[in-house]
Amino acid sequence: MELTPMRYKDYVWPHNPENYSVTWQKKIAVHKVPFGRYCMQELGPGHSVMRGQGAFMGANAYQEFQKLAAVFERAGPGLLVHPVWQATEAYFVSLQLTEEPQPDFVGYAFEFWENCSQSASLTAAVTAAENTGATGAQKRADSIWYTVKNGDTLWGIAKQYDVTLQSLIAANPQIKNPNLIYAGNQVRVK
Repeated sequence: MELTPMRYKDYVWPHNPENYSVTWQKKIAVHKVPFGRYCMQELGPGHSVMRGQGAFMGANAYQEFQKLAAVFERAGPGLLVHPVWQATEAYFVSLQLTEEPQPDFVGYAFEFWENCSQSASLTAAVTAAENTGATGAQKRADSIWYTVKNGDTLWGIAKQYDVTLQSLIAANPQIKNPNLIYAGNQVRVK
């Protein structure tokens, strides 16, 4: 199985990083109680953290790392499309050189934090669309739909229709994992 390339904002990895780890966290408070004991309280969902390591190799290795560093420098969250996990809006919080750069090899490590408000805004957008009162046929007539063919990817469909991948994913909340679309599926383009 060939995995799709990892993407963040407008940057596409030339080859996927070597390893990933995803950590899900909860917010927990610890309170001291009498007689030297402690009480723990769950404060709700936390955020997931995705870490990984990789290397750029070849004559343009350092230039490729500089492109990734330029994306890191840009403020605000962006769409993170992982080759296996569900796409999510995330902040790029850490980028590190893990070895002394050489002309044809640059080792690096990275960390992304999921933007927890993203799922709430997607839910609100879906609810608003459902509450417009329009029938399914009316919604479909006002939109442009694409039927997925074998070998299609959301990234390719977005490029074909000159829309951003993030807007395509937001327009299709029925797609739970943007890396898994199947021939015959209907994708709302606009």
